[in-house]
Amino acid sequence: MQLLVSVTDAREARAALAGGADVVDAKDPRRGALGAVAPGRLRAIYDAVGAHRPVSAALGDATQAAHIGRAAQTAAEAGVTYVKVGFRGIGSPARVRHLAAAAGAGAGVRLILVGYADWKRADGPRPAVVLEVAAAVGAIGVLLDTAFKGTGLFDLVSRDTVGRWVAAARGAGLLTALAGGLEGPDLQTAREAGADIVGVRGAACDGGRSGCVSIARVAALSALAHRAPRACSGARI
Repeated sequence: MQLLVSVTDAREARAALAGGADVVDAKDPRRGALGAVAPGRLRAIYDAVGAHRPVSAALGDATQAAHIGRAAQTAAEAGVTYVKVGFRGIGSPARVRHLAAAAGAGAGVRLILVGYADWKRADGPRPAVVLEVAAAVGAIGVLLDTAFKGTGLFDLVSRDTVGRWVAAARGAGLLTALAGGLEGPDLQTAREAGADIVGVRGAACDGGRSGCVSIARVAALSALAHRAPRACSGARI
């Protein structure tokens, strides 16, 4: 399983890289679960990482097709490998599909659609709908995250439920990622659920989500993410 670390600037990007992150993710946590960084800062993050690791960029929650399309194209032109788009406040599956198609329309865009475990509170689509839309519009993968921070993913959804969602996504040929207040012990659970990527912010920082990325913390999380799975004791996913 690969480790994604969300960073706010070039300095944090270098720390994530030094700690062993597999994917460096550009995100502004002050602007929500998928807060986008400014274009200039995104380019600086990409330049700091270079060709050493893939760079992903959070684009926020889509509301208008033209806006999310431009944002995705700008990110692609900056050199990022993946763009992440959520749908907080968008309850209509048809509207979700329209917005997702707009985000993925640009050349060179590898689209990750984000479903929220707390989708009811976020007034968004069910994670199963996000999965179906991702397969329909040609997205490369899906991420199950939390829209509201403070409660972890596995506090909201059981491991078995997450495992079934991951299995359905993989069955559709999609890359699967999990995030949302995940700490060290949660990485084992994420791996056993079958995730390809686990994403962290707060656990990688001194001072929590609003602190600064720590090389030592990233290194410890990287070791956990890459550890061989332990044998399951009769549990089924």
